[in-house]
This record gives sequence, structure tokens and C-alpha cells, in this order.
Amino acid sequence: MLHDPNRIFVFDTTLRDGEQVPGSQLTTPEKIIIGEALEALGVDVIEAGFPISSPGDFTSVVELSKAVREPIICALTRANKGDIDCAAEALKYAKHPRIHTGIGSSDMHIKYKFNSTREAILERAADAVKYAKQFVEDIEFYAEDAGRADNVYLAQMIEAVIAAGATVVNIPDTNGYCLPEQYGAKIRFLKENVKNIDKAVISVHCHNDLGLATANSIAGLQNGARQVECTINGIGERAGNTSLEEVVMILKTHQLNLHTNVNSKHLSKLSHMVSRMMRMPVQPNKAIVGKNAFAHSSGIHQDGVLKHRENYEIINPEDVGIDSSEIILTARSGRHALKHHLERLGYDNERIDLDQVYQNFLAMADVKKEIKDDDLLELMGVETENNFKNGIKINMLQVSCGDQSAPEAIVKLNYNGSDHEGSATGNGPVSATIKAIETILGHSYEIKEFNIHSIHGGSDDVSKVDMRVMHNDQSYMGYGFSTDIVRASANAYLDALNKFV
Repeated sequence: MLHDPNRIFVFDTTLRDGEQVPGSQLTTPEKIIIGEALEALGVDVIEAGFPISSPGDFTSVVELSKAVREPIICALTRANKGDIDCAAEALKYAKHPRIHTGIGSSDMHIKYKFNSTREAILERAADAVKYAKQFVEDIEFYAEDAGRADNVYLAQMIEAVIAAGATVVNIPDTNGYCLPEQYGAKIRFLKENVKNIDKAVISVHCHNDLGLATANSIAGLQNGARQVECTINGIGERAGNTSLEEVVMILKTHQLNLHTNVNSKHLSKLSHMVSRMMRMPVQPNKAIVGKNAFAHSSGIHQDGVLKHRENYEIINPEDVGIDSSEIILTARSGRHALKHHLERLGYDNERIDLDQVYQNFLAMADVKKEIKDDDLLELMGVETENNFKNGIKINMLQVSCGDQSAPEAIVKLNYNGSDHEGSATGNGPVSATIKAIETILGHSYEIKEFNIHSIHGGSDDVSKVDMRVMHNDQSYMGYGFSTDIVRASANAYLDALNKFV
């Protein structure tokens, strides 16, 4: 299995350990969808289930073995013949099958779980590996609760199971007990004291009970382990398992001379898929895949990111499948962040009274807490003329409609430093208003798009109008807001005109 000494094999147990979370069980078709996504991600091993545990798990291992062809398909067992027989049967269609068998290695488990002795457990461990070896060549052995096991005894157990035929030896910190330096030292002890350790791959499988799963896994890899067992989003028993995306991006970010075959650009999409299908929301501040992982709301951070992304980001969002960082506008945001969003929405900041807009923005942000695009457009569109240097300002709009005559609009504008009045008729009140504005300006502008949206709902509904206005091969989007659709349309039209140089 091992060729490149710096290659880290990624063993994903989302569909086994991850699925043990209450309320997160998957159907076989759902497991296949996730399994195929894991294959596309580039994981090396997929632990498909625990076949003896239920007919559903057995079927899932069978069907995943048929559907997924590149990764190793692994089935979990305990150290007994019935479990191993069942796993072997479930794996019969797998192109690359692996049986994952094992037993407790700590004195706690030996005494209180198995009511046995070290010698008897050692014999059971070796016997299980020998028996499984009859069915498949690739055997992984887990020494459960290795995190709390005596290192000398653990080394004896690992040596015995490798001699019996184990190709991978899993050293689980089953209860998330170890500190990184303890766990790293345990892996190093095995590397230095198990005489046949070169005949197997050491695997790390860490739980997050103390929030150290990822740190412990990295410590294990730095000390000689070459397989890491993990789950998407870090889901799993109790506080969860090592997070796949965290390990992959740590190895990609730091110069540890270690690498995986994972295509990290699939991480964000797969994280959302697993979260949705397993009904396990990802906490917003989750590393790598949380919705706030690349979001900046502090004015100091926003300014730094906009000047040079790496001031506050050590990972390029595109590397994990996210288009870009997110600059969140709040009352703590500065002028640089506001300017960035206005430019993104098509406003020429050289022609905007940014100081005045910023003061209005802060007043809105104090009330609304987080400012979205519609809020910015409303800020610019309700009184758009006040936000532009030398902008066109609407002072009065009067529209008359009826069954007996065409709609007529009278408009008063402040334009080029003086007041002007114009009127026009049209085939509707908005058409009449636009024509009245054009009689004052002396230019005709082509409206390429025109859309009306409801903002709040209810009897006092505020409407947003957006329109694309074209003139001399240039076009700009304009936005207007009002409880009166005609006034919103006029605001949107002037918002677009004020963007023309």
C-alpha cells in the first residue's frame, strides 16, 4: 500500500463512525451518493459500515462495494468469527476490500469491558487477524482505547497482529483523552519499538472529547503515522472525530513535507451535502467549512483583507471550493468595506459622496445589525441624488391617470445646479415619468431591463425596482425603493443616470 513515504492515506469513516450520531442515520441510496462524492474527493479508504450490526448496514456495504470502485472499501468487525464472516460476505463485490477488526488494548477495557487478561486479549487479537486473512489480504487492526493503553503492552499487541498478517495498525484515541505531545510520543514509541512495524501502515483515529482530535492526528502523522481516519465536518460519536477538511488543509498550508491525494476544491460542496443529508448543521465558526470561516466583519480585518488577502487569510477560499471571501457589513465596518461593496454593485466611488453615504450606512447598520445588498441599494436608491456629486435630484413627481386620458407626469428636477420642470404623457404612469425626465435632460436613454420586487410584504409594502439603462454603448443598473412603484421606478432610473460619467 505504501510507496511515497510522505504520502498520507485518508481513511474516511463518515458512513460508519459519523453515522453513529443520533438522528443522522442514512439510507443505502444516500450512503451511495456520499460514497461517490468521497471517491471524487480523492479519499483512499471508505469505511462503509459495520455489517453485523444490522441488515441495513450489511446492505450498505454490499451496495457501496458495487458503486465505488477506486477507494478501498472497509467493513468494521469485532474480534470474533461471526463478525468477520459477515464482513467478508458483505465485501464480496468490492474491488479493493479491507476488513477492519480489533479489540481493546487499555487495562480499563481489558478489565471492565472484557473481564479478561492482557495475555488472553493478545491471543484474541492475533487470532482475529489470522482468521480475517483467510478472506481478504488487506487487514486493518484497531487497538481500541490505545490512547490510555500502556505503551509497552500496546507495542506487544501491534507486533503480534502484524506478525499475524495485519497490513494497517490503527492506534485510536477512542475517548479523546491524549494531549498532542502524548499521542505523538505514543506513535513514535511504536515506530521505535515494534520490530516489524515497517511491514504495516500506522493509522491514527482520534476523537474530539477535549477538542484535540485534529491536533492529535497531526501529531501522530508528524511522528510516523501515514494514515489518518476522519469524517466530513468532524461528525461522529459524542464530540465527533477528526475533521477531514481540517487535516487536509493543515497539510496543505504547512510545510510538513506530507501530502494527500484529496482534491480540496470539493470540500465545501461535500460538507454541505453531508450536513444536509445527515441533518447535522455545521457550526458557523467551524474551521474551513463554517459559513464564517472566510467572513470578515471587523473594520480593521476588512481593510486588511481588501488591501492584501493574506493579511487575515492563511487559506485561499477557492482552494476549498468557495468563490471568495465575504466582507460582512455591520456597524463595525469601515469606509473601505463599504466602498468595496458599492463598487461591486456598480457605483463609481469617485462620483459618490462617500462620507455622507457612510454616515447614513452607520445609522442603518445600528438598527439592522447586518447590511445586505438590498439594504445598500435602498440606501443609495431612496435618495440617490443626494449620494452623488453633482447628481440629478428629483424635487417633485406628480402623476395623473384615468380612463378618459393618457397618463401624464409632471417632474421637477435639480439638474446642473438649477431647477427644471418637464411633463409628458405615456402609455402608463412609469412611461410618462421616464419621458418627463428625458424632456428635461434632452437625452433619450434605452431601458434594457425592468424588474419590480416586493421587499417587506403587507399593506405598507416597499417595492424595489431595478432597471438596466443603456446609452452610447454603456449600461448601468439602477435601483429604486418606495411604497409608490412609480416613485421607485423614477428613483431607479435616476440612480442609473447618475452612474453615467
